[in-house]
Amino acid sequence: MQDFRKLRVWEKAHNLTLDIYRVAKCFPRDEMYGLTSQMRRAAVSIGSNIAEGSCRKGDADFGRFLQMAAGSASEVEYQLLLARDLNLLETPDWVRLSEEVVDVKRMLTSLLQKLRADS
Repeated sequence: MQDFRKLRVWEKAHNLTLDIYRVAKCFPRDEMYGLTSQMRRAAVSIGSNIAEGSCRKGDADFGRFLQMAAGSASEVEYQLLLARDLNLLETPDWVRLSEEVVDVKRMLTSLLQKLRADS
């Protein structure tokens, strides 16, 4: 068992979640239960799955939670694109956040590969 807060990927995912919350504050109120909540939920799920997986006994269990985190990161990636295409997100914010989520996905993939190689 390891402290999830010491994982670089968790820290990156946590910062992404904070950034998502900041930009989503500017979305129209009628999106509160639509795209806003979906994007926030998916972003929170990335760090949550990393945290839960780090408390599991063994690399296989941890790997399953990392895969769920990667799936949530893909959801965020699409939701950011949708927000941009709906003019809810300015292009510079979209570029920055998209780069962050791609970086998180790369880090998750790298950690998954390491877990598989070690087992």
